[in-house]
Amino acid sequence: MHFSSSRLTEILGTFSRSKILVIGDVMLDEFLWGKVTRISPEAPVPVLDVQRRTAYPGGAANVARNLASLGAQAGIAGVIGADEPGRHLVQLLGDRKIGTGSIRATPLRPTTHKTRICAITRQLHDHLEIEDQQQIVRVDEEARAPLDPESKQWLFARLREEIRAHDAIILEDYAKGLIDQELVTLVLTEAKAHGKIVAVDPNPNNPFDWSGGTVLKPNRREAFLAAGLPYSLDEADVLKAGAVLQKRHAIRYLLITLGEAGMLLLEGGEKPYHTPTRAQDVFDVSGAGDTAIAAFTLALAAGATGIEAAEIANHAAGVVVGKLGTATLDVEELRAMFSKSQGAV
Repeated sequence: MHFSSSRLTEILGTFSRSKILVIGDVMLDEFLWGKVTRISPEAPVPVLDVQRRTAYPGGAANVARNLASLGAQAGIAGVIGADEPGRHLVQLLGDRKIGTGSIRATPLRPTTHKTRICAITRQLHDHLEIEDQQQIVRVDEEARAPLDPESKQWLFARLREEIRAHDAIILEDYAKGLIDQELVTLVLTEAKAHGKIVAVDPNPNNPFDWSGGTVLKPNRREAFLAAGLPYSLDEADVLKAGAVLQKRHAIRYLLITLGEAGMLLLEGGEKPYHTPTRAQDVFDVSGAGDTAIAAFTLALAAGATGIEAAEIANHAAGVVVGKLGTATLDVEELRAMFSKSQGAV
C-alpha cells in the first residue's frame, strides 16, 4: 500500500488526541550490565562486575510506553505488589505521563519483576572495536494466581469508569493471573455499550472468548496454538489457522504478526492483506509485538482503515527491531521509516 504524504500526516496528527487504555499484566523489566573477568571459586559460573542498571516498564506497561512515545494519551489498569519494584514501575510510568490511577497495589502478590543479567563484551569487527552484550541469566519474580476478590472488585469498578473515558482499549494477556473470562466479558460489554475499539493481544494458554472485540493480534506461533493446528511456515497454513480463529471469534480484524515475514491482516469478507517487513536492520525483536498492537490500535483510533493501520504497525515494528532491548519509537521515526520504504513521505 502506498501512503500519500497528506494521508499519513492526517493520521499521525490525530495520535496526540487519542486516549488509549491498556489493561493487562504489568511488569518491571530490569537489566544489570557488567563485565565478566573471572569464574567463581564457589561454582563454575561467571562473576559479573555490575557497571550499570537500567529499568523499563514491561509487559502491558510496555504497550502503554509505546503509546505514550507515539504521542497518545495513555492510561494503564492492572495490579502490582506493595513492594519496591511496584513503586519503581509506577514512577517510570508517571515519568512518561502515563495514567496510573487504575493500578492497584496489593500485599497479596509481588510485582512481576524480570531481571536480566547481561555481560558486556568487546569484539573486533572490520578493524573497529565494538561493544556487544550477552544475556547470562534471567531471574523472574512473579505470582500467577487469580486476583483476590477485593482487588478484582476494585479493578472492575475502575474499568467501568475508564472505558467510558477512552477511545480504545488494549487487552494484554501475559497469563500472570489478571485476565480471566469475567474480566474479558466486562471489558467487551462496556466497550460495546460505549462504542469503543477493543484490541486483544491473546495468550494461547488462556482460551478465552474474545467475540465482540475489534482486533485480535496473535503472532504466528500463537495463532497455530490457538487454532489447534501444527506450526508451519507455509502461508496457506497461516490462512487456515486464521480462518479457524475468525470462525471462533466474532471479531472484525485478525492481525497475525509473522516476524521477518511481516504481518497478515484478515478482515471478514475482504481479501487477505500481507505487508512484508519494513525492517532495515534487526538487532532485537523483543517488544516488537507490543509496538505492533500499540501502533495498530492507535491508528484505528485516529481514523485509519484496517490496511492503513496494519502498514503503520508494520513500519513501527520495523523501527524498534533495529534497536536493542524493548525499545519504542516516536512519530518522526515512524514518518522516516515510511519515507525510506516508499520514498513518498
